[in-house]
Amino acid sequence: MHNVDIDLVEMTLDVIKFAIKRITDTDPQLGFPKSEAELSALVGETVTPEGISGEKAFALFRDVLIKASIPINHPRHLAFVPASPTRAAVMFDLVTSAANVHGAFWLEGAGCIFAEMQAMRWLVKLTGMPAPAFGVFTSGGTEANLSAMVAARENWRALDESKKTTRGIVIAAISAHSSVRAMAKVIDVDVISVQTEDCFEAAQLNETLENLTPEDRSRVFAVIATGGTTNAGIIDDLDGIAEICKRENLWFHVDAAYGGGALAAKSVRHLFNGIEHADSVTIDPHKWLFSPYDCGAVIYRDPEQAKAAHAQEGSYLDIFSDPGAQGFNPSDYQIQLTRRIRGLPLWFSLAMHGTNRYEKAVEDGIALAQTAGRLITEVEHTELVREPSLSCVLFRRHGWTAEDYRNWTYKNHKAGFALVAPTKVRHGSEFETVARFCFINPDTTETDIKAILETMK
Repeated sequence: MHNVDIDLVEMTLDVIKFAIKRITDTDPQLGFPKSEAELSALVGETVTPEGISGEKAFALFRDVLIKASIPINHPRHLAFVPASPTRAAVMFDLVTSAANVHGAFWLEGAGCIFAEMQAMRWLVKLTGMPAPAFGVFTSGGTEANLSAMVAARENWRALDESKKTTRGIVIAAISAHSSVRAMAKVIDVDVISVQTEDCFEAAQLNETLENLTPEDRSRVFAVIATGGTTNAGIIDDLDGIAEICKRENLWFHVDAAYGGGALAAKSVRHLFNGIEHADSVTIDPHKWLFSPYDCGAVIYRDPEQAKAAHAQEGSYLDIFSDPGAQGFNPSDYQIQLTRRIRGLPLWFSLAMHGTNRYEKAVEDGIALAQTAGRLITEVEHTELVREPSLSCVLFRRHGWTAEDYRNWTYKNHKAGFALVAPTKVRHGSEFETVARFCFINPDTTETDIKAILETMK
């Protein structure tokens, strides 16, 4: 083992050089995936009884594996919901791993959890939710939504003993994130989909509730609204939906995994009015708050309701409830027990840069979407599908088919120029394939947008 340690020391400079280059590179190469067969031929078998040496393993990673992967912070990576972690956050992610702290319980991770809590207080403040609202960092929006709905269901059942074995129902628009339906499968509940890909309005929720049978109405325990859909950046009628949920005694959850970063932007904060009335909110700092993967967050209006649903018991865990170990235990408020201190990179970046820099970076993404909308309108061969919303822009190229968009995507990607993927929008019962930009990276420029549009000629 001592020889391995020496090998690791000798590799340190190469690893540091690689990390620094990745962190500081303003024009990274846009990798392209290879097939498993191609990678097998290039890499061979790496997990062997004797090992292949750290030098060889790192060389394979540096020269082959990373080049078959896409850097999510490439300035012309505008597909899906990209990410652009700050250099400070990336650097501190290395520190977080090296610290090797178990972040489930205060007894083991008090200092690091304390730092996470400071970052969480900022997120809670952005939502406007009143005390004692608080939350925890999760692996991402899927785990956050799942944790929130488990808390919602268990609270619903606790209020009525007759519901202990009842299969519940949640209501969400069809534009809600795919994790909503995935979550429903996991916790075995039904989803009633409101048929709108535009703003989910209070009137539509009212109509949906009124059209339910008495039996189904008694099974509804939560409504999920979206604070910035991943496809188009649409913000639902949060204020109106919140009012109905309060009247009907339904748990109101806002999935703002993507759009929640815009809460930091004064120019659009009013669009989220009503989020402060939510019973739970999901925000992903690894999307629009410039943290590395994997860093999501779930915030609860009443954390004790979440604790009642999630706190785990076991003889070997008893010590964590001892008076001498009292403090905030993140594992009590989500489905995960063992966890890394995934909020630390966000905390360090916030502490280093200040929240004003975060606000400006988010505002820049919103402004860039507006610029893209203008450029798309000015170009003869393209037009907007809808006005830009938050940092999402949907547009079409006149005369193109779904195959044209797909070929264009792969052509630009294989050339190492850009990754812009198509999506679909619904027109009645018909779907249209269109192009989509999502601006997160502050390094993306107007010149990048013009160059991408030029490739559509």
